[in-house]
Amino acid sequence: MQKIKSLMARQGLKSPQESMADMSPVENFRIPSKEELREMREQPIDPQAEQEIIDSIEEVYFSSDSFDMVQHELEKLPPDLNLQEIEEYRDKLKRQQSAVSKKVADLILEKQPSYVKELERVTSLQTNLQLAAVICTNARRQLSFSKEGFTEASLGLLANQRRRQLLTGLLKSLRTIKTLQRTDVRLSEMLEEEDYPGAIQLCLECQKAASTFKHYSCISELNSKLQDTLEQIEEQLDVALSKTCKHFDVSHYTKVQLAYTLLGKTQTAMDQLHMHFTQAIHNTVFQVVLGYVELCAGNADTKFQKMQYKDLCTHITTDSYIPCLTDLCKALWEVMLSYHRTMQWHEEHDKEEAASPDPEGSSEDGSDEAVVGRTYVKKKLEHGLSRIWQDVQLKVKAYLLGTDMSNFKYDDFIVVLDVISRLMQVGEEFCGSRSEVLQESIKRQSVNYFKNYHRTRLEELRMFLENETWELCPVKSNFSIAQLHEFKFMGQCRSPSVSPSRQASSITSPTEVSLFLQGGNPFEMQIDNKDEETEDVLASNGYESDELEKNVYQDYDSDSDVPEELKQDYVDEQTGDVPVKSVSRETLRSRKRSDYNLNKTNAPILTNTTLNVIRLVGKYMQMMSILQPIAFDVIHCVSQLFDYYLYAVYTFFGRNDMYESSGLGLISSRLRTTLNRIQESLIDMEPSGESMGPHGPPEERREKVPSPHLSQMVVLTSSGTLYGLAQRVVATESLVFLAEQFDFLQSHLDAMMPSAKKPFLQQFYSQTVSTASELRKPIYWIVAARAIDYEQMLLLMAGVKWDIKEIMSQHNVYVDVLLKEFEQFNKRLSEVSRQVRIPLSVSNVLWEHCIRLANRTLVEGYANVKKCSNEGRALMQLDFQQFLTKLERLTDLRPIPDKEFVETYIKAYYLTENDMEQFIKNHREYSMKQLANLVNVCLGSHINKKARQKLLAAIDDIDRPRR
Repeated sequence: MQKIKSLMARQGLKSPQESMADMSPVENFRIPSKEELREMREQPIDPQAEQEIIDSIEEVYFSSDSFDMVQHELEKLPPDLNLQEIEEYRDKLKRQQSAVSKKVADLILEKQPSYVKELERVTSLQTNLQLAAVICTNARRQLSFSKEGFTEASLGLLANQRRRQLLTGLLKSLRTIKTLQRTDVRLSEMLEEEDYPGAIQLCLECQKAASTFKHYSCISELNSKLQDTLEQIEEQLDVALSKTCKHFDVSHYTKVQLAYTLLGKTQTAMDQLHMHFTQAIHNTVFQVVLGYVELCAGNADTKFQKMQYKDLCTHITTDSYIPCLTDLCKALWEVMLSYHRTMQWHEEHDKEEAASPDPEGSSEDGSDEAVVGRTYVKKKLEHGLSRIWQDVQLKVKAYLLGTDMSNFKYDDFIVVLDVISRLMQVGEEFCGSRSEVLQESIKRQSVNYFKNYHRTRLEELRMFLENETWELCPVKSNFSIAQLHEFKFMGQCRSPSVSPSRQASSITSPTEVSLFLQGGNPFEMQIDNKDEETEDVLASNGYESDELEKNVYQDYDSDSDVPEELKQDYVDEQTGDVPVKSVSRETLRSRKRSDYNLNKTNAPILTNTTLNVIRLVGKYMQMMSILQPIAFDVIHCVSQLFDYYLYAVYTFFGRNDMYESSGLGLISSRLRTTLNRIQESLIDMEPSGESMGPHGPPEERREKVPSPHLSQMVVLTSSGTLYGLAQRVVATESLVFLAEQFDFLQSHLDAMMPSAKKPFLQQFYSQTVSTASELRKPIYWIVAARAIDYEQMLLLMAGVKWDIKEIMSQHNVYVDVLLKEFEQFNKRLSEVSRQVRIPLSVSNVLWEHCIRLANRTLVEGYANVKKCSNEGRALMQLDFQQFLTKLERLTDLRPIPDKEFVETYIKAYYLTENDMEQFIKNHREYSMKQLANLVNVCLGSHINKKARQKLLAAIDDIDRPRR
């Protein structure tokens, strides 16, 4: 009860009696007296008026308990006091006090029951607290009794047990700490064994365990040591990662990647890997080039090691250039192969991870993070392909441009092109690149090399032509340019010489295995696969067999003279077809007289120079197949080889101004245009000593070649050799053979030619190559013009009397002399055929020229006749028919050339005036002299003088435009 009272005192609570007694008359409301209550009751009760009185009380009276209302009212008094006002004001205050007191009394009376009820509750609480005090006293008494019942020994036993448990845990912790401090030895062993995942796993476990015992002071030092060890492991791991750039090993790389996965640095590892590949490329090429430079230098000077790679490449010698380039590409191949296998490893690893189910405890966040990591690695590797290849190209480009290759041997330069072509093929498979950097650099070197090479080859060709004796080069009858080494590349389905752009389709074909999957180094394969076969194109002594050689000089009169193989398998020279039926004896006899090739096999006619030109074309095409960008330049140079050969043959054997005006159309306008073009664009007509400046010949002349000169050993003026017919045949037919080979190669050249430049190739074939056979006419015409003495014929014909009066049955002597000339020509032609095969087309041209010249000589002889009778005209016809009859026995050429030319002229003697005028207008193939003589001789027989003048005037009108 006392505690409750003290609690109430602390809270400021008082009993109702005390509360009422404590109210002061000023600060508290007092209970109204009976009189006041009576007055209050007597006063009318108006709640609204009462409320208005309360509202009129100043607010300051309600402000706080410490308010001094007396002081307040006194301070409000005015300086001049008025009793009446003071009394009125006092009454006002009384009314306010009375209203307030009445309001308070009402409130007290209203709350009186609640107050009594609460007082009862407080009294009940006081009783309960007294009961609780008694219970606590009894509990204390019982606790004191329990304390006296236990001994201090029992409590000491419990304390010792607890201390034992604590010490046992401490011993376990100390043993773990001891083990942690000994892990550095095991970590070193695992690093030596390259067990990086195990070392990292162990180190991470140690760090986790150390964090458990971080409250021990010795653990802080161990934590620092473990962190240093982990950093050391990362350094060794980075070194191990760099080793995969040159020699990729699956197990080694798997360990490294697993280690980085444990560290949570797979993306960092990929960034580091690309840095290592870039560094590996630089270090590899530098060491390869440095090794060759120091080897060639022959001293131990270390100045090369301080050079930049680009400068180092300029010190490579010509002899070591190709081996160094090959080793360079081999080393770079190993780096790219390692990168390719790295990508393969990640692809297979991603497939395995995608196929394997997620562990049960794996969270969704961890799975998403793994997917993001794999995506990053994949994109990084794909982007790295082009970066790696770009670095490779730049390194090889610096090597290529570091040496001037313009003076390299052709075979060496082709090897360089083959190596670079194979490297570009590797780049195509590696990342799908077209290798623009390599193409541009090799194009620069190729253009520089090819200009110098072509200029040298043209000079060599001129030297060969000037020293050529135009002897037959013995080759086998089945000779083909495909048998030459220079054209082997055309028959290979997949040669190192084929450009990567032309192999693009074959790379992706299912039948061809990728270079990265073949195994081995492709640059070693390129060296090992060189064709070591020897060419077998030359015949023994120019004959196919000893049996055939025995039959060479045998006579043609019997069938036994003809080789058996020619009886059974005769090849038409013009068509190349083999007749189905066997050749009859009569046919063979007739062909003996016109085709002078039965004494030798149908082997191609060519010279050593022709063979060299063909080989040169093969080399040019081989270079062209590798270097598509300079294909047009190469084809243009190929055309110059043919142009120069054609021009040389024409200059040596076909140029003769004396026969240019024969009127036989020996040189077509197309051939003449071609020769003029060659002379203007290719032939340097100025003497070598003129127009030379201090800096050498101008650029235009540097591209031209001096006109060749025929070797002094070649004699073209001897009648015994038919004026060098053998040499003329070899030269002309070798040119025709060369043109045929160009026709054979046209499809190959067209495939290599850029589309925009194909019109040049078409023009070259239509205007130059096709004119080769047209050179036969002017060249063989020179022989035909000299082989028979046509001047003697004119003299003999001039001695014949044509104004006879009777018809003669015997022809004139000049016919026999002319036929003897033809027989002699046929004999000498046979003798020449013993040296060189004369094809049917050549013999036909020779016979055509000779017969045409003979017939024109006959017409010229008849035109020289002053007087002639009708019987004389008949004699002319008899002579000509005799000539034709005997001539047809000597040659198989049908029809006889210009036969109508002679017959028409003879028959023109019988024409009337009108017919003669029409004849003159229609037959302009006859000269003015021949037409005029025709008119003059007919004078008096059936043409009068007036008609003669008219006809001569008509002839003069025809001749006027010609002047």
